Amino acid sequence: MKHPETMKTSRLYGIGDLRLEKAPVPEPGFGEVLLKIATVGTCGSDVHYYAEGAIGDAVVEDPITMGHEFSAWIAALGEGVAEEAPDLEVGALVAVEPAIPCGVCESCQHGHPNLCPHVQFCGTPPIDGVFSEYAVMPADNCFPLPEGFTPDEGALLEPLGVAIHAVDLAHMKPGQTVAVLGAGPIGLLTAAVARIAGAGEVLMTEPLDSRREFALEYCADAVFNPESEDVIGAIMEATGGRGVDVAFEAAGAAETPEHAARVVRPGGKVIVIGIPSDDKMLMSASNVRRKGLTIKLVRRMKHTYPRAIAMVYSRMIDISPLATHHFPLDRIKEAFELVENYGDGVLRVMIEVGTEAD
Repeated sequence: MKHPETMKTSRLYGIGDLRLEKAPVPEPGFGEVLLKIATVGTCGSDVHYYAEGAIGDAVVEDPITMGHEFSAWIAALGEGVAEEAPDLEVGALVAVEPAIPCGVCESCQHGHPNLCPHVQFCGTPPIDGVFSEYAVMPADNCFPLPEGFTPDEGALLEPLGVAIHAVDLAHMKPGQTVAVLGAGPIGLLTAAVARIAGAGEVLMTEPLDSRREFALEYCADAVFNPESEDVIGAIMEATGGRGVDVAFEAAGAAETPEHAARVVRPGGKVIVIGIPSDDKMLMSASNVRRKGLTIKLVRRMKHTYPRAIAMVYSRMIDISPLATHHFPLDRIKEAFELVENYGDGVLRVMIEVGTEAD
């Protein structure tokens, strides 16, 4: 696969300041591959950087290329890849794990690369992401996709992996009741995976009309509107006053961690996925203590790509409907404005960077 010497790349200079620039096409080193980017999803974390310039202590201080949910075609193999990873061939469509852990720290050695304190994660300051025509990644991060997979599906495997990891943390049992607070892409995928894992009933909350409608068709038994009804009371009533076994907080709103803790039964579990804008999470101590709740926070994902690929390939789950909008790289700022303002029923905007025939 031939590639040029320069490429287009999107750079974030500050809040709302996205610029399209030219940059050299990188060269793959030992154990790396050059990737021709196909499709990149606009994640909520990207929107935090675009709209607020930071997520907690990860601050955009210098220009950065965002983007980490992506599929790509292999454009070139670095030294050693052909021998060590014979399943990676030039021209193959791959999904790409965006995190590069150190592999030697205690967390990595104990099987938790998502908790690696030295991780390099695409699009997290100061590490560049993949809203570019080309990028270099370790061969170990690339997962060949079966025939028939679309670039959209390959990119959406990353948020699906987050949902799988969240449900893993809950250690759900068949027939248990579940609440998912927030019907954005991560909440919807979490609800769908929980259903596959055996959830007997899935209740959701969501303020946007379009997302409530989508959730009812996609995975939910009921969806309550926090702007017009008492969602805590509604979920408690729906469960006969008992509360759900597991609540997944997937909204990142100021009130949703507390809502999650309120709707869970005594001895239940709260799994926090959402990223709050003010970097604070509040729950009433007396409530969580008296209920004896187990509270877990989701840090990205780990070891999920093979399962995610198998689930999509076997049609256990259909992730393609979440890709509601498509924009070329040249219109990325327009795409971010749409997502930031929740316009036009948007769930996930996909940035179509390249085509295999380019």
